[in-house]
Amino acid sequence: MKSVCVYCGSSPGILPAYADAARELARELVARDIALVYGGGKVGLMGVIANEVMHLGGQATGIIPSALMQWEVGHHGLTELHVVKDMHERKAMMAQLSDGFIAMPGGLGTMEELFETLTWAQLGFHDKPIGLLNVAGFYDGLLGFVQQMVTQGFVKAAQADLLMHEEHPDKLLERFRQFEPGTHQHKLDTGTAKSVLP
Repeated sequence: MKSVCVYCGSSPGILPAYADAARELARELVARDIALVYGGGKVGLMGVIANEVMHLGGQATGIIPSALMQWEVGHHGLTELHVVKDMHERKAMMAQLSDGFIAMPGGLGTMEELFETLTWAQLGFHDKPIGLLNVAGFYDGLLGFVQQMVTQGFVKAAQADLLMHEEHPDKLLERFRQFEPGTHQHKLDTGTAKSVLP
């Protein structure tokens, strides 16, 4: 695994544990020589993890829409910063550059990115690992809701299992290392299942 995409908040949240976890994840990525791919911001948890990766001598690539650059939230101290046209291009590039996906605590944008990536995996558009860094129980409610979707017959248990979750970055990255692709995805018969992501 050469790179991991991290979805996280453009706000720091109310608990110091969130920023502490972002720095811990940055340390674990650098120690494993895994590059960070993220949304390119300098604020909130996005800025915390990027700053720590760069401080430790790691690699950090940001992808940010031009509109957000105009709001002056782009991070200019990264290894690479790609300014793209819109959110769709941003998400596609983040996915293409990454070998796995981690969602830290965040807001609506983090949820949207997470579930789109998870849906792509369910449909067989990619076979990369996806995980929640469940800091201070932040995602307990979400995990419960995913199980509700399973019990009500809208999601298969094997598909729900695509969403790994751990409280600590080292344990989550170890599960990523052991991940075997292609065991839970729904395979499409149209021949287009690999057209979204390379």
